[in-house]
This record gives sequence, structure tokens and C-alpha cells, in this order.
Amino acid sequence: MEIIEILKAIILGFVEGMTEFAPVSSTGHMIIVDDLWLKTTEFLDQYSANTFKVVIQLGSILAVVVVFWKRLFSLVGLYKMKDVAPGDQLKLTHVIVGLLPAGILGVLFEDFIDENLFSAETVVIGLVIGAFLMIAADYFGPKVPPVQTLDQITYRQAFMVGLIQCFSLWPGFSRSGATISGGVLLGLNHRTAADFTFIMAVPIMMGASFISLLKNWEYINADDIGFYIAGFLSAFVFALISIRFFLKLIGRVKLTPFAVYRIILAIVVAAILYL
Repeated sequence: MEIIEILKAIILGFVEGMTEFAPVSSTGHMIIVDDLWLKTTEFLDQYSANTFKVVIQLGSILAVVVVFWKRLFSLVGLYKMKDVAPGDQLKLTHVIVGLLPAGILGVLFEDFIDENLFSAETVVIGLVIGAFLMIAADYFGPKVPPVQTLDQITYRQAFMVGLIQCFSLWPGFSRSGATISGGVLLGLNHRTAADFTFIMAVPIMMGASFISLLKNWEYINADDIGFYIAGFLSAFVFALISIRFFLKLIGRVKLTPFAVYRIILAIVVAAILYL
């Protein structure tokens, strides 16, 4: 494995870590950066390249576990949240209810999505439509959201956020963009919607990643281990930075600046593709 290839792994880990939990679509950025610039399939076969993307996604998930370990442990009874009565706090069943819609659709349409929707062209569409949803959330969500903490989320809200999360199955739409927007429109403040998004991300992303890893295990080549490790560590470190920064920022700037960025990015990519 050459130094330039390790550098490409670090760059892709950076892209994954910095965009996975921001409402800008990590999948979209990965497709754009890899397909239009780095082209990892020039030195990895398609199966190994797909496996690498799963590995760096696991690095991002580990960062979420580090940031939210208390809340995640409380869901399974391994930690007691302070100043919250056990009967009033967010429960594992809230998370499960939120995961069901996208989880079911993802399993049913996984092959169709993988074969037909992973391209720069479809990402442009997802970026633009997702941006309009985010702008709508900022402008039509309640000015004084009734839900200020995770422990006030109802099962109905969790399920409705899960339904809106289904849009993120389209590459470029952004899972966090969809769920945060949905949460805000349903009465959650921006920070609470973001927290719920990150917590839901752990089981669904971990489950999907491990399934993909098992399916592609035979394509892992010992010669590529350094490439995988570099990408994993890069994604973990930059996701840790991104999550902490984003959680401090989201309550102040809301979603519209991210939506504007998405639209500009879509215009740039469309220009590269069609001009």
C-alpha cells in the first residue's frame, strides 16, 4: 500500500467524519469526492471500495458512542440520568419506534438503492430537495418549540420522525437533515432533534454496517488493512470533532445555512457533470 493511497484513505475518512452527522449528506459527499476526484476503484476493486466505506462509517459511529455514552447506556439500564425520573426519560422503545419505518424500507429496497441511486446525478437531486425541507423546518416549525429535552419526546413524535427519516434512503438527502427537520416540524427544538438523530443513528448505522461488512468480508485483502485502519481512525477523530462542534452550533444557526451550502454544492456538482 503506497503513501498516496493511505493519504486518500485519510481524506475519505475526513469527509465521512465531518459530514456523517451534519445535515449535508455524507453519502453525497463521499460519492462526489471519490467518483469525481480520488477514484479509489483505480486501486481497489468495487467490492473492496464498498467495504472500505463501511469501515470508515463504523469509525464515525464510534465517535457518537463516545459523545453520547451516558444517554446510550441509560437506554439499556446501565446508567441513571441525573435529575430525570426513570419513568419520564427517553426509553429504548422510543428509539426502536423511530427506527422502524426506515429500517423496514431499507431492508426491502436495499438492492434497488445500491444498484440505481448511488451516483453523482441522484445526489444532486437529494441535496436540493433535502435543502428545501430544512428551510421549511426553520420557517414553519413552532417559534417556541414545546419539546426542549429528549425526555419529553412522545412515541408519536418518534414514529413521525422515523417516517421522515425514510427520505434519507435517497443518497444526498441526508439522514440527519431529514430527521432534524422532521423533529423541528413536529415541535422539537433544534438541539433536541439533533440529539435524537444521533442516538437513533447508532443502532441503525451499526446494524447496517455490520451486515454490509459480513456480506463483503471475503473481499477484505490483507494488503489493504493499512488503508482501512487509516480511514477508520481518520473518520473517528474527525467525526468526534464534527459532532461536538455541530451540537454547539445547531441551536444558534438552525438549518438554513446548511441548506444554502447544499444548494451551492448541488449547483457546483451539476456544473461539473453537465458543462
